[in-house]
Amino acid sequence: MSWQSMMDARACPDTTAALQAAASELDFVLVPGRYDSGPEHWQSCWERCLPLWRRITLQNWQDPDVDRWVGAIGRLTARSERRAILVGHSLGALASCCMAVDHPGRVAGLLLVAPAEPARFEAEERVPAGPLPVPSVLVASHNDPFMSFRRAEHWARTWGSELVDLGEAGHINVESGFGPWTYGLELLRRLSDRARS
Repeated sequence: MSWQSMMDARACPDTTAALQAAASELDFVLVPGRYDSGPEHWQSCWERCLPLWRRITLQNWQDPDVDRWVGAIGRLTARSERRAILVGHSLGALASCCMAVDHPGRVAGLLLVAPAEPARFEAEERVPAGPLPVPSVLVASHNDPFMSFRRAEHWARTWGSELVDLGEAGHINVESGFGPWTYGLELLRRLSDRARS
């Protein structure tokens, strides 16, 4: 199946129903990357289409300090008694990994989409260098300008993440042709099943 068909297929009603059921036990938190995710980004599409999302906020989305992102996740998750599945893109994926290690009791699972190379944000010492304490899925592309597929394989091994290969899908963002990306919702459904088991 090509990444285009993964992106264009309509969301299965069963997937939507399963995620809504999971939301009775878990929080679902969107963690965008640098500059936030614009209105056509798949994270924003998901937020509009399913009434189960919480989303981090930052005063300055242009300063790529991973600890600012971790702090924003921490503030949001501290207001809930339920554990959260973090859905991070790019820098947001790196921050989500850090949050899971810093506060494992607040995190139930991680969907890590097109994580950026930590060195791009001077985060090499901050990003976990061992297995993550929760189930995780790393979604990667062969032509992502922010992380090579070889490096994505390395991080998936390091973190103990399931690796999903989308082929040549760029940075898995609007510029790469990704809008609603319903295949991502199916990956999230599977992850939520694991997080609840």
